[in-house]
Amino acid sequence: MQSPQQAVIDIGGWLGTHWLNITIAVGAAVLIYFALNLARRTGRRLGQQSPHSLGIVAGRAIARTSHLFLMLVAARMVMGYANPPEWLSGTIRILFTIVATFQVALWAREIILGLIQRNAAPETGNDTLSNAMGIIRLLVTVGLFAIAAIVVLDNLGVNVTGLVAGLGIGGIAIGLAAQGIFSDLFAALSIIFDKPFRQGEVITYDQTTARVERIGLKSTRLRAMSGERKIISNAQLLQKEITSLQTLERRRIKFALGIIYQTPTDVAETIPAMLKQVVEGEGQVFIHAGMIGFGASSLDYELELDVPDPDTADYFMTRHRVALAILKRFNAEGIEFAYPTQTSFTAAPDGRMVLPYDDRDDARHNHRLGDAAQAGVDRKSP
Repeated sequence: MQSPQQAVIDIGGWLGTHWLNITIAVGAAVLIYFALNLARRTGRRLGQQSPHSLGIVAGRAIARTSHLFLMLVAARMVMGYANPPEWLSGTIRILFTIVATFQVALWAREIILGLIQRNAAPETGNDTLSNAMGIIRLLVTVGLFAIAAIVVLDNLGVNVTGLVAGLGIGGIAIGLAAQGIFSDLFAALSIIFDKPFRQGEVITYDQTTARVERIGLKSTRLRAMSGERKIISNAQLLQKEITSLQTLERRRIKFALGIIYQTPTDVAETIPAMLKQVVEGEGQVFIHAGMIGFGASSLDYELELDVPDPDTADYFMTRHRVALAILKRFNAEGIEFAYPTQTSFTAAPDGRMVLPYDDRDDARHNHRLGDAAQAGVDRKSP
């Protein structure tokens, strides 16, 4: 290692021998620095605009470029032309490696966070997104700068094998200890970025229909249509089949109708057209209607219609109005709805199925009454 006196002598000899090259190199370094700084300022101006463009994400990363990095880049580019002493060139290379490594980590962090913010759903909620971004920023920063520190130490000749192994074992232990928390956290990030549903939407899962009130980092809060507030963990919610009712352009309504078997066939034939008139009269979209089977006590019909732009209240009120209109029309046409009925038959002595009584029973009964009346008249006569 050189002494300070020897270093001063080397610098003096270097300046005296290569003063022209040094002057040209310094001028070129200044120009390179100002050019890079101009690009940095341009990136800063781009980063101040709307955060929904890939160019703006890159501009924000460029704006995070440090002045020290620009100076070392300029010095590293002209160092070979100036022919500096070995100790000075080695110092510049070491400083450049350290600063450049951490600068790349800083760029990577800004690009990752910018892409995440760009893809995040603004409807998710400011609090949820802010909390998520805070955790993501911490995790990304720790991860990238840990990698940068390991790269720097490795370039400085330090054996980092044990350090990498220790960090890996520590990360596994933390992950196993906080497995449930991380599961819900990553589920929340999946909801924010994949957008299976958004805050304010009406969704259905299992047997529950509810409106999403808030998407948190651990759980999602919903308001059921019956008024109860439901809280479910994000990981558990994403494991279910979710139906979003918010994006429906129209919603299907089905009616099952049953009329009595005594309905004349010509009337039964006109029922589909009658149902179409009722649906269109209520301003809804008729799909189809017709007989679908013979029930135990009824002729079974099915009606399908669509409700355009369905809101929850509109959907239920539309179903109510259509059902009431069908009831009024059937009453006006004299069509009776079926209800469970039974008719009993009795077997005659010869095996025929007859009603519990028949005309012959009435005839025999009347004949007996006539005989009794005639006998009374005979007794009264002299």
